[in-house]
Amino acid sequence: MISASFDSTKTALHELLVRVDYGKLQLPDFQRGWVWDDDRIRSLIASVSVSFPIGAIMLLETGGKGVHFKPRPITGTTERSKTVEPETLILDGQQRLTSFYQALMGSSPVETKDAKNKPIRRWYYINMKQAIANDNDREEAVLSIPEDKQVKAFGREITIDVRTTEQEYENGLFPVNHIFQSAEWRQAYNKYWDYMPEKIKLYDDFEQQVIKRFEQYQVPVIELKKETPKEAICLIFERVNTGGVALNVFELLTASFAADNYQLRDDWNVRIQRLKSKHPVLRDLQSDDFLQAISLLVSQKRRRNALADGIPTDNAPGISCKRKEILKFEVADWIAWADKVEQGFVQAARFLYNQKIFIASDLPYRTQLVPLASIFVDLNKEGETDGARQKIARWYWCGVLGELYGGATETRFARDLPEVVAWVRQEGVEPITVQESVFQAGRLLTLRTRNSAAYKGIYALLMRDGGRDFRTGEPIEAQTFFDDKMDIHHIFPEKWCNAAGIKPEFYNSIINKTVLSAQTNRQIGGKAPSKYLPAIEKRADITPERMDEILQSHCIVFERIRADSFWDFYKARAEALLDRIEAATGKSISHNAELFQEGAAMETYDEGQDEWDNEEPLDETASQIS
Repeated sequence: MISASFDSTKTALHELLVRVDYGKLQLPDFQRGWVWDDDRIRSLIASVSVSFPIGAIMLLETGGKGVHFKPRPITGTTERSKTVEPETLILDGQQRLTSFYQALMGSSPVETKDAKNKPIRRWYYINMKQAIANDNDREEAVLSIPEDKQVKAFGREITIDVRTTEQEYENGLFPVNHIFQSAEWRQAYNKYWDYMPEKIKLYDDFEQQVIKRFEQYQVPVIELKKETPKEAICLIFERVNTGGVALNVFELLTASFAADNYQLRDDWNVRIQRLKSKHPVLRDLQSDDFLQAISLLVSQKRRRNALADGIPTDNAPGISCKRKEILKFEVADWIAWADKVEQGFVQAARFLYNQKIFIASDLPYRTQLVPLASIFVDLNKEGETDGARQKIARWYWCGVLGELYGGATETRFARDLPEVVAWVRQEGVEPITVQESVFQAGRLLTLRTRNSAAYKGIYALLMRDGGRDFRTGEPIEAQTFFDDKMDIHHIFPEKWCNAAGIKPEFYNSIINKTVLSAQTNRQIGGKAPSKYLPAIEKRADITPERMDEILQSHCIVFERIRADSFWDFYKARAEALLDRIEAATGKSISHNAELFQEGAAMETYDEGQDEWDNEEPLDETASQIS
């Protein structure tokens, strides 16, 4: 059970800002830069001026043995703060404390942004007379003044000018960055007005109703003790941090490694750029995927060592890639495994190219990359043999077509690595993923969009198992895929199907789709197969016999399609696709031809789901596959 030790108290706002100024209170490095907009800063100042609550601040005590993050001073502090070891770090409250520090303690304009998200620099003032007139309109009394300290109307006429302190006195505008050091400003103000009683009273009232509230304002502070574990910090941060950057394991490790002078982010950026530039199928790879692969291998090695030392199986440490395990990483773990895991993902990409999965948008499950890369790392050279590739491919397609990687997957990953490796080495039985994989024949009817992993999987299988382009007759390899803009398109066109009274839930199924080039799809248009096939044959100088061979490579019975017999085609192709799936997974499927005949019952179908169909793939022709 994860737990956290903490104290809860109240601390003066001024004291917190002084700690920020001296560097005693800083940010952990995983907190990224974040700027509040101008209106929110004005509202924040107004809230304190009337003693309204602004929410609690959450801090983390430094000095913990297992938790050591690289600190970073709040933006706007002096160079002095960079040389100080902080006593506490800000987990929640970065934006509020940054805004307050810059507005109330800074000697420079506040870095903020306007309503259109455009960066601006502002000084903040309070109209003294307006502030004491009515607390309910306090926000109207807080003014945001441009960097040059002039407010101009649309006609460029200057309506407010506070470039000098005398002009501040004249306009009755108090600069909020003097709120905690107001004595000098007050003396000069009184002297400027020659100690006029009404001006002195105005300031006295303002001091009591506004300045004193800032001086006395108490902020609720929750301080996590230094014994709090990393995982608890991560969970707490995710729950309290609603405005900043979502904290993930990688951010925590980056800050932790930085404390040991290792720049994890820089290392990762180089690796991911290298992977993405050479392998389009890895372009959605995330840092957490990489860390999970390392975790599987690190924890597996730990388990193997324990078993070798005679520790009973039930007592040996488990294989895991959950957050708790990853947060135990030391810099040495990353250095020992990062190169191997990077190469594992390269091998995974090459494996996927052989399965005819070329780009990230066609990848059935990004998550399945994690165990796939780990398996290749563990097998090393063994993973390059034909026998190993056959078994890995079967495991892979069982996962895809059994749709087993769509939910919580960490437990499955932890089984896949040792089970697939043992199976390849003939030291174990079929992996659980292979055993649990089931494909129901009726699922073909509901595979209609790229939202489904199995839809993408069948699309890839059609290419892998020799599907040829209708026009060129060429098998689909990487170069063909990119050059000819291959994608999945209707066999019986949508226009023809609508005219024939065939419902979208049938003609939009994967059963009526196959892999075609963009040019071939344009030639098909909305015509019946009996019309477009002879036209393609004539234009491409293909004999009908050769075209029949090409159609068969797509699991299409040519007699049915040439006769425009949709339902005969539909039933025959469904059976042929099921045969392909059986061959890929090594699992038998219960066939039921009645599912695919005219008038068969069909699940409710939302036509709006088919938004991906007939879209051309991204232009990734510049990518290299190696």
